[in-house]
Amino acid sequence: MQKKDWSQFTLRIPVNASIQEIYDRWTSSGGLESFFLRQALFTSREGAVKEKEQRIAPGDTYEWRWFGFPDSVTETGNVLAANGKDFLQFIFGKAGTVSVRIKTMEGVTVVELTQENIPTDEDAKFNYHIGCQGGWLFYLVNLKSLMEGGIDLRNRNEKLTAVINS
Repeated sequence: MQKKDWSQFTLRIPVNASIQEIYDRWTSSGGLESFFLRQALFTSREGAVKEKEQRIAPGDTYEWRWFGFPDSVTETGNVLAANGKDFLQFIFGKAGTVSVRIKTMEGVTVVELTQENIPTDEDAKFNYHIGCQGGWLFYLVNLKSLMEGGIDLRNRNEKLTAVINS
């Protein structure tokens, strides 16, 4: 039996949309807010706050906030890579590095998300490996739902907390 690797995981989902349409959702504040975040703020390496539709670039920093959580719950990190077509990578706070690849597999567009360099202490196994995997699973499904059917599955009721869709 193979030992569990708690330092990484990969999730894949087919999405009926073009590689460019999916990439655009992942690489701007407005795109991320459409399926993932309540608020996404990006700042260039020169210190300028990016407009909602302006693309991210390597060296940008971010502040992210989710529905169902107060403003005090903010994730910060750095954009490591954004190639303009099908790949981006960022530091996801203390939880490691996230890479998103969008590719064609068996004639279908597939979003592949890998989170790696996850700490492997007991708290990190639960909070980052299991917790992040569950979160990413939901947001990948929400991306698919929005792009294929226009339905946003996120909980937007700030008084309703501790639910799987916020």
